[in-house]
Amino acid sequence: MKKNLFALFLFISSLSFAQHTIQGYLSPNIKSDWLILYRVESTKEVFVNNTSIVKDSLIVNGRELAVGSFKFVLPSTSKPGTYRITYKSDDNGFLDFIYNNEDVEFIFNPEYAELSVAFTKSEENKFYKNYLDDITKAQEKIDSIQVAYIKNSKLDLSRSYTKALTEFNTLQNKFEDNSKGMIVNDFIKANPRTNSSSLLLKPESYLNTIKNTFFDKLDFSNQNLKNSSFLTNRILDYIFYINFTNDEKKQQNLYKTSIKTVLSKIESDTYKKEIIEFLIEQFEEQKNVEIVDYLFDEHYNSLPKNLQNLKFKEDKKTLLAAEVGRIAPNFSWEEKGVSYTLSSLSDAENYVLVFWSTGCSHCLREIPKLYSYMQTKPKMKVISFALEKDDFVWQQYSNTKLIGWHNVLGLNKWDNKIGRTYQINSTPTFFILDKNKKIISKPYSLEDLQSFIEKLKM
Repeated sequence: MKKNLFALFLFISSLSFAQHTIQGYLSPNIKSDWLILYRVESTKEVFVNNTSIVKDSLIVNGRELAVGSFKFVLPSTSKPGTYRITYKSDDNGFLDFIYNNEDVEFIFNPEYAELSVAFTKSEENKFYKNYLDDITKAQEKIDSIQVAYIKNSKLDLSRSYTKALTEFNTLQNKFEDNSKGMIVNDFIKANPRTNSSSLLLKPESYLNTIKNTFFDKLDFSNQNLKNSSFLTNRILDYIFYINFTNDEKKQQNLYKTSIKTVLSKIESDTYKKEIIEFLIEQFEEQKNVEIVDYLFDEHYNSLPKNLQNLKFKEDKKTLLAAEVGRIAPNFSWEEKGVSYTLSSLSDAENYVLVFWSTGCSHCLREIPKLYSYMQTKPKMKVISFALEKDDFVWQQYSNTKLIGWHNVLGLNKWDNKIGRTYQINSTPTFFILDKNKKIISKPYSLEDLQSFIEKLKM
């Protein structure tokens, strides 16, 4: 009897500490030879391991297919949840999947991973993929009937709509019941849209139903949803797609109201902080200074002080210090013994601030053209900021060829403090300022600068 109990203990122990594998095939293969495995935790990625992608082959439907393959052996302590493989440095080079104490194997096209992935091992992922395929078709059927009715309300589609809606709800309930005890059950319950019980006559009513019921199924306290891209993707959909207009001014207000709505759904201050930081980074990529400021001023600064990351705030403000909409960062210089500061200049209606260098051949072609052009714009003034290693060539050039400009010397070239504040990594770089030194444009080229100035009718 003792022997049998000991054998049973060993068997249970081996199950408890079993190591599982994550194995995949890329078809076609990619040039990159590396792949990284992460565990998704809220808006962050936690490194698990990395490996190489090796040239391999698979027999698919009776024929040999050249692929790239990889394999991870997970530590026995690996937690169930959402994991991510990353195989390219851009935003499209990753694939998420569920790990729940089982081997996971799949094949996918790296150019559109989520759409092409097919799981050959892992009951959880197979089940969820089947669900998404089936429920998407069912939702599309409902939508197609609804759109047809909006286009022609004389069509008798009520019976077809009711039938499609019943099929959708039956399918959803079946998958929810059959996934009980699985991680994907949380995702399945959170996934479906709330469809109208009857056909809607106007497109506005249809869109408002989607908008007003968008959060009905979403549980922002659910750990499985939080530790995945599910909630963040839904948040992005709501802010950037559900609340969209072509009017730029109205869009800014829509961003603010939709952000406020999203954050009102989140009770946890810690998770709210993570989402605010996530959104700040999204709008930072767009260089949308107004919404970044709104997120900080109206939401981030209202968090408990112990949750606020002062370095994060400082870093983001610094990165956007010289973007359109900001007051240009101040600096001072001397001209013939007289001290000047950018903020106190009052000798023009608008200003062109150009960062350039006498060591830049492109600048030496562009600056004379800019000088000639600005001679025709007496209401505008140029602040020429030269990034130089020394002042030898600059002194001669500015004193003889840039007469009438405010000429500023910035030593240490690329390490110049002001240049770094303005995020200067190439020359020439142009800024157009209004009389209050607010940045109103960052033209890419001299032609773009001229085009913008002409619109100002200076």
